[in-house]
Amino acid sequence: MAKVMSDEPTAATAASPGEWLDEMTPRQIVAELDKYIVGQEKAKRAVAIALRNRWRRQRVDDDLREEIMPNNIILIGPTGVGKTEIARRLAKLAGAPFVKVEASKFTEVGYVGRDVESMVRDLVDVAVNLVREEREAEVEELAEQRVEERLLDLLLPPVQQPGAAKPQEDGAPARVKRAFIVGPTGPAEERVEEDVPLEGDDQQRIQERRERTREKLRTLLRDGKLEERTVEVEVTQSAPIENMMIPMGGMDGMDFNFSEMLQEMLPKKKKRRTVSVAEARRILLQDELDKLVDMDEVTNEALDRAEAMGIIFLDEIDKVAGERGSGTGPDVSREGVQRDLLPIVEGSTVQTKYGMVRTDHMLFIAAGAFHVSKPSDLIPELQGRFPIRVELSPLTEGDFVRILREPKNSLLRQYKALVAAEGVALELTDDAIAEVARIAAEVNERSENIGARRLHTVMTTLLDDILFDLPEAGGDRIRIDAAAVRERLDKIVKDEDLRRYIL
Repeated sequence: MAKVMSDEPTAATAASPGEWLDEMTPRQIVAELDKYIVGQEKAKRAVAIALRNRWRRQRVDDDLREEIMPNNIILIGPTGVGKTEIARRLAKLAGAPFVKVEASKFTEVGYVGRDVESMVRDLVDVAVNLVREEREAEVEELAEQRVEERLLDLLLPPVQQPGAAKPQEDGAPARVKRAFIVGPTGPAEERVEEDVPLEGDDQQRIQERRERTREKLRTLLRDGKLEERTVEVEVTQSAPIENMMIPMGGMDGMDFNFSEMLQEMLPKKKKRRTVSVAEARRILLQDELDKLVDMDEVTNEALDRAEAMGIIFLDEIDKVAGERGSGTGPDVSREGVQRDLLPIVEGSTVQTKYGMVRTDHMLFIAAGAFHVSKPSDLIPELQGRFPIRVELSPLTEGDFVRILREPKNSLLRQYKALVAAEGVALELTDDAIAEVARIAAEVNERSENIGARRLHTVMTTLLDDILFDLPEAGGDRIRIDAAAVRERLDKIVKDEDLRRYIL
């Protein structure tokens, strides 16, 4: 989505992410999501309203803005129906920092909710990388110009002045003249000759000759004819930190950046490396970008963006929900995780290596199948922090047909592109697509329902022989109809033992 900057004044920072959504109404947000996700209209409407509300909040008066809290959402539905994809596409649409966390990982032995703040730190890291990439894109053209000049300096070193020449054995100055000759096909060759005192006109002619040589090198460099030429560049290396004691108990929240803090304190080493021009360009480009991008400004904007627009997706929230009051066992750990998640969701301050971050206005989207448990099994305090609940419907055979055809990144388009890489066109007839959808729906009904992910297993099995034999098979077109689909898959679908392992 193109970023549209508003002329309307706001109290947010100049680069407020809320300004990006000026022309995106909830209906347009849903239309964008429809390009990638089939169905689930209720869920799309809920997240579109939540996203637009974040923009609306930026336009509210200062005294009321802090009081408007995001309406966190719980998406309820079986696996493979689009819960994660809706949240991920929403974050990309908004240009917002996004992180996905499996809530069940906090029930692992040794965690018991202790590390839940790591999701906020991960979000801030994503925000910093996001803003840095945007800043680098803004100055990339200038950086490339500087890199070109530095590469030319490496390929054509400055001419040594006669007065700076090393003395000969008899004490007289060694007079040498350095010339660089560029042939019609490429590299410049250095020639060293005995120097003689130069008059003003001679110096000017040599300087002009050197400028012409530099321009010839510039042309060769831009044409990519010097990529394999080797040059010597200076790189900075950080001293490795090995076998260092990291503080543990009593310093929760501090150990995450202890090694990084030591890394900054240790002196940097500079080393000269001989590399190709292509590799030197990459090294010098990153060096120039580091000089041009103000990391303090990047950090400040990233923290603001994480606080105001950050989205944390809590997947498998149902795995930490259990019947309350059930006594001992895993449920104690699950309830402990919920209580540790609670302050993060309701709003707290988390320490990160970039500074303190508030979670009050971050949007939390939780998701779970809730086959065994139900949302009401969560502790009441956590339930109250997710006021919006949306049920996603299971996918039908008709949905599978649409999933194969409609999305911009549909599975069928992906396989066609993979086969096209071998110079072969892949075509699935309409009845073949319908047959693939029927088989996927049938297998989901008879075994575990894994939603749209079943299409991956069915398509992979269908095209297995084709993808294996393709390089040697020859031909320029492969056409698959319904009969071919049934021939390849019917035996597997009907054989319970085989289907257990293959589909």
